[in-house]
Formats: sequence, structure tokens, C-alpha cells
Amino acid sequence: MTKNKLALITVIYENYTVLTDFLGSLRDQINKNFHLFIVDLSKNKEKIEKTKQSTIIAEVNKGYSYGVNIGLKNALNDGYKYFCVINNDVYFKEDFTINAFRSILNHPSSIIGGKIYYAPGFEYHKERYTKSDIGKVIWYTGGKIDWDHALTPHVGVDEIDHGQYDNFKEIDFVNGALMLFDKLVIDKVGFWDESYFLYFEDADFCVRAKKAGVKLFYDPSIIIWHKNAQSTGGSGSKLQQKYQRINRLRFGLKYAPIKTKLHLIKNYFLDFIHPQGAGH
Repeated sequence: MTKNKLALITVIYENYTVLTDFLGSLRDQINKNFHLFIVDLSKNKEKIEKTKQSTIIAEVNKGYSYGVNIGLKNALNDGYKYFCVINNDVYFKEDFTINAFRSILNHPSSIIGGKIYYAPGFEYHKERYTKSDIGKVIWYTGGKIDWDHALTPHVGVDEIDHGQYDNFKEIDFVNGALMLFDKLVIDKVGFWDESYFLYFEDADFCVRAKKAGVKLFYDPSIIIWHKNAQSTGGSGSKLQQKYQRINRLRFGLKYAPIKTKLHLIKNYFLDFIHPQGAGH
């Protein structure tokens, strides 16, 4: 019965090589009470390995939020009530779906994020770490919203994990690389805003959720390793910079204080005159 299954929603665009580790992680799960919805927005589509536990939906590329919504709507139509929106440039251990499902059931009508490490070799500051640190470098352990700059900084980013972020806590921002919620959240918040083609759609969803009275949590028992920005050409790529810039402006103009809005408009146009490199 689908009502007690977890629907995993992932959106792919062109980079099919990342699926090997992702699908391998799912094959190894102890709890196989899940179904994977792969929304393929690629222009040049390739064959994806299909199983009894997966549905592949071929679509045109109208943006990441559009892809997520297609996956969610298909899962809802099939009777699913528990959802995990997840990147496919990730992998995880065999207890991932156990911990994910437990957290959703224990915290109904909320949005939950987990602990995310850089996958080995994908650290932003590779020279900082010793061999024993690799695989324990944090990418995300909860998030904030910096309204002075309309940014969503990650807690713990680039730190080595020594257990300093092992406490379950309420947060302001759940990164879309791993986002868990149930149907009650969709009923309250609606779907993702498709005007964000790429980036900041997760921040928008979180702000709308909080306005609707939905709590956001960080659960350190849910762990993945992330091949940072591999779905968008790598960290700092022109594609990443382009959409981060325009959608940061979109997000800020929609929600930020007036002082921040003016600052964003000024910087957006200055960037065209003096382009700057993006961070991570």
C-alpha cells in the first residue's frame, strides 16, 4: 500500500553519471518501503535503469521547481503521503530510508533536513583537510536566512564533524538537496514556486512554510554525502552563477526588507558591469 511508503523525488538534467552511486545506495537500503520518482528534464535523454521501485517521468526542462512538482504530483496521484525531495548527485548508507521515514512520522506537518557531508573529493577547500578528515567535512547541518543579504548560509559548512552538530533542532532553512515532508505540508503551503528556474526555490518554499505555521527541523540521524553542484556543472560554473544571481534577486524582492531590496537591485546591475565569481 502506497500510504505507508516513502516517495523519493529526484530531478535529473543531462548528468546521468551521478545516478550510479545514487541508485546503488537505494539498492542497499534495509528498509525498501519506498518508491523513486525520477523526473528527467534532459534535452538529450539517455536510458535510466528502471526497477519495480522506480518510475521515470520524461519531461521538457521548465526548471527544477517544475520537475520537483511533477514528481510530487505523480506521487500524490498514486496515493503517497510522505515525500523526500533529494538530489541525485548524492549517496548514503543502508539506514537512510529507515531514519528518513522515522523522522517524518515523528514530526508530522513539518519540513526536515539532514546532515550533509561533501562527498570525498568534492570539498570546496581541498587543501585544508587531512586524509582522515575526508568524508567528514560538513556541507550542511541546518540553515539560516540572512535577510540583510538575502542569502541562505549553511551551519557548519567546511568544518570537520566532531559531533558538534549532533543535536536535533529547529531551523530557518532546509536545503533542497534533501528535504522531507508529508502531505499535510503540501496542503498548507502548496507546491514549489516554478518562477525560480534554478536555485532559491527551496528558500522560497521554506519561507512560505514558516508563514503557514510549518516548523523546519534539522535531524542529524539522516545523513548523505553530496557531490557538490555536479548537477549544474560544478561549483562556480557560469550556469550556477547566472541562476543564483537572478533568483537571489527574485527571492529578496519577494521577502526581504526594503534596505536589502535596494542593495540587491544595485548589486545586480553592478554585476553586469563588473562580474564577480560566485562562492559556494
